[in-house]
Amino acid sequence: MTFNRKPFSRLNGLVLAGLLATLGASAMAQSAAPASPGAAASSPRGQHMGKHDPAKMQAMIAKHQADLKAKLKLAPAQENAWTAYTAALQPPAGKGMRPSEAQRAEMDKLTTPERIDKMRALRGERMTQMNAAMDKRGNATKTFYAALTPEQQKVFDTEHQKHGARGEHGGHGGLEQKKN
Repeated sequence: MTFNRKPFSRLNGLVLAGLLATLGASAMAQSAAPASPGAAASSPRGQHMGKHDPAKMQAMIAKHQADLKAKLKLAPAQENAWTAYTAALQPPAGKGMRPSEAQRAEMDKLTTPERIDKMRALRGERMTQMNAAMDKRGNATKTFYAALTPEQQKVFDTEHQKHGARGEHGGHGGLEQKKN
């Protein structure tokens, strides 16, 4: 019994041509360089870079607070509660996520297991700080809310839910109200 290899040779040729085309396309895709340094700014990732500008964030927060205050139509007797509330919402000054040069130099001296343990400890500290800040904001919100009239509470609820649903302010807006 003999086998005819001609049908397989045609199939082998097609498979080989397909492999070469795939390899050629992937090689071209890998060697493509970015068009220009400004191209990163027009990319989706580049569009979000301005959102982390502290000055823009502070301006956005101030505008939101001014709008909320206008909608609430606070009485003079409620001004102290408003001031305490807005002060509690301010982020702590100088508490960035980036390590200092000294911290980086210290981390460079550690072995990998030591670095993992150090990072775990730092992450735990950061989470404790974040939880304390969220508790502070939640308590300030409850205290301010109690100082509002029932009509103002309805306005506050509506505004707070709007911002929480859209995920503004890091996605935390509205969570204090819903959780507590």
